Amino acid sequence: MYFCSIIMNKKVAFYTLGCKLNFSETSSIGRIFKDAGYDTTPFHSQADVYVINTCSVTDHADKKCRKVVKEALKYSPNAYITIVGCYAQLKPKEIADIPGVDMVLGAAEKFNIIDHINDLTKQEKAIIRNSPITETNQFVPAFSIGDRTRTFLKVQDGCDYSCTFCTIPLARGASRSGKIEDIVQQARDIAASGVKEIVLTGVNIGDFGIRDGKRQDKFIDLLTALDTIEGIDRFRISSIEPNLLSNEIIEFVAQSKRFVPHFHMPLQSGSNKVLAKMRRRYKRELYSERIAKIKSLMPDCCIGVDVIVGFPGETREDFIDTYNFLNDMDISYLHVFTYSERENTIAAQMEGAIPGAQRSDRSKMLHILSEKKRRTFYEQNLGQIGEVLFESDIKEGYMHGFSKNYVKVRTPYDPLLVNELVPVKFLTISDHGDVDIEELPEVLVH
Repeated sequence: MYFCSIIMNKKVAFYTLGCKLNFSETSSIGRIFKDAGYDTTPFHSQADVYVINTCSVTDHADKKCRKVVKEALKYSPNAYITIVGCYAQLKPKEIADIPGVDMVLGAAEKFNIIDHINDLTKQEKAIIRNSPITETNQFVPAFSIGDRTRTFLKVQDGCDYSCTFCTIPLARGASRSGKIEDIVQQARDIAASGVKEIVLTGVNIGDFGIRDGKRQDKFIDLLTALDTIEGIDRFRISSIEPNLLSNEIIEFVAQSKRFVPHFHMPLQSGSNKVLAKMRRRYKRELYSERIAKIKSLMPDCCIGVDVIVGFPGETREDFIDTYNFLNDMDISYLHVFTYSERENTIAAQMEGAIPGAQRSDRSKMLHILSEKKRRTFYEQNLGQIGEVLFESDIKEGYMHGFSKNYVKVRTPYDPLLVNELVPVKFLTISDHGDVDIEELPEVLVH
């Protein structure tokens, strides 16, 4: 009599906090586990290993990390919990004290995670593997795939800027990039998988081109190379600094067949006084010039803006300057951040801390302004014809997608539309704030 035994692979689950860059890196770490023989399972199911990729930009990093760890242990009480990401680099001992955490890996260690977790034996105290950030000087490529319709492709990491409020250089190290030829090959591999849209991501992507501490390429050179790739219908540029968004880049996007009319450009403050205190590398006048240039060449372009409220010393007049500046500009939406003190930053030592209630009030005002700007932008697109790439999500019987210029639309769920580029007419703004559409024959958009 013969017996057949089935050896089950270990299971790993992931949870990502923070930015598009974190999502790309989590996906790449997932492929590392797959190559090591692990099966990936949803976070809300039982796993042998949970990897939590953390962020330090948003508020309450400790609270969020604790909550995710607790949730993981609820599904699998004996699981091995590993924490990576920016928060893990900045506060490894703080994370190691969270009940249930088994290992904390810094920026230089996270992509060698398999070498560190070994046999998944839980210890009495969490193990910390965290090199000084100065030793994190290699660019490690990453991209997300299989998680969403769009792929986030990492092209740059780290930052050489010294904004007084930011911990990212402390968490990710100096600016560094991949080689153009390597990134182009990754984009070709992504195209072969059937993905139709790639979002270029990084910490400071406009600073692309630094390798081994020296500038060897320019961001425009990367864009030009990617624009020739067959099989990718859309490239989208994620957040880019206004001083690095040159007229050359704007003009290139305006004539490109693949790069879409959508920019996300941080402002942070509409007050030159506050910008100087933040050590931003531009004034509001340059920002206005960039907006004007974009809109002159691409009137339908979507422009998103990051803004921080409640920075130390920001008077009521400074905030009103910012509000009026944003209100007067032809922008499409805001990402509003309420300033919070970060350890080891210059801003945390500045005088003139703004009371929490005032920070909250200013944030609410800008969130309302953002809704107004987004609605105005959507109204400008009503009656127009465009192409929408549909996602796989389902909410209350509807699925969603985005046009080239980032108009979010909805339509009754149809599995045949997932990851398809569909010609549509923008009809009305729904009660949920997205746009209802009418599907059109493909010939109408070509």
